[in-house]
Amino acid sequence: MNILTGSLNGKTALVTGGSRGIGAAIVRRLAADGATVAFTYASSPDRAQALEAEVEAAGGRALAIQADSADPAAVERSVAETVQAFGRIDILVNNAGILVHKPLDDTLLEDYDRIMAVNVRAQFVAIQAVQRQMGEGGRIINIGSMVADRAGGPGLTLYAMSKGAVAALTRGLARDLGPRGITVNNVQPGPTETEIVSDEAVRATLRTMIPVGRMGRDSEIAGLVAWLAGPESAYVNGAALTIDGGFVA
Repeated sequence: MNILTGSLNGKTALVTGGSRGIGAAIVRRLAADGATVAFTYASSPDRAQALEAEVEAAGGRALAIQADSADPAAVERSVAETVQAFGRIDILVNNAGILVHKPLDDTLLEDYDRIMAVNVRAQFVAIQAVQRQMGEGGRIINIGSMVADRAGGPGLTLYAMSKGAVAALTRGLARDLGPRGITVNNVQPGPTETEIVSDEAVRATLRTMIPVGRMGRDSEIAGLVAWLAGPESAYVNGAALTIDGGFVA
């Protein structure tokens, strides 16, 4: 990891679900751009601590915080711990999320409750806590999904519903927080080469459905997030930015 632009020098970010996949790529990129980065993880402390050490070895500052996003108190505590450690939060990236992919008849009410708790409620709780710490120039970036616009297949009803809620949450908050100089935007990734899609046969099928002929890279999602976190995006507010290689085109 090398320092890139320094565009986030002096900024502090909190990334939820930041120990692996897209979240870890976001942590690395924000740190490379100069931000101090706290990130949460639900399990696998070894992986989280390794990422923290990686950032610090490259000359950055990072803090791994154990917090299950399904627990509102844990989400609020992660915000408090970030402020206690670094004195401020300028950037919030709501990345933590889960996937439920089941036939409708096999879907349980518990699945509904869990996906809404992690994918939607946790974002609201984090934003409500963070916005009290933010001033002019604050950036809130929610990670949604292109399934908010096109489910793409059966079994994704709950996931699509939750990501549609993220898109609507973003639009409402852009109105609430924009007058304070805080922007709120929604990044909607398409199929990306992370652990969530580990089956190579599934990946091969997805590649045939994407106009650019490949799945996305976590570093590409992180690049878009970093731009939204930086000074050049100041007039972007309430947007849903789809990054999917043309999958929903």
